[in-house]
Amino acid sequence: MKKTIFYTAIAALAAGSIVTSCATKTDKVEDAQENVTEANQDLTKAQVELNAEYPVFKKDAEVQIAENDKRIAELRVQLNKPGKAPLDEMRKKRIDALNEKNSELRNRLYGYEKEPTDWEMFKQEFKHDMKGIGEAFKELGKKNTY
Repeated sequence: MKKTIFYTAIAALAAGSIVTSCATKTDKVEDAQENVTEANQDLTKAQVELNAEYPVFKKDAEVQIAENDKRIAELRVQLNKPGKAPLDEMRKKRIDALNEKNSELRNRLYGYEKEPTDWEMFKQEFKHDMKGIGEAFKELGKKNTY
């Protein structure tokens, strides 16, 4: 007796959940179309924001990269002046590393233009890296004697 009541209750629950969870195909299609429409609107909005902000950001970044190139050239001129050889070799390696980082930043800037990704993340990382190069220039000017 208990088994039949148990099986009947399980069957009733299963039938009830199947009936209530089934949505018609038209409801599913309408929901999917609504989701696609919302996604397209979000994409359009993000593209408009990017189109307005990226050119200004790119111009500022290009100016900073060009300034870094000038500073690197000035440092190389100073490096060629006679001085202490071990310190000059160390600075030469650091200047080469700064030049490489500056080139990487330039490539990332133009690479983003070709393949846009998450704008806020890109902008934050780019500014962080640009700040790091600026700090490295400051550190390069200090005398590191231990």
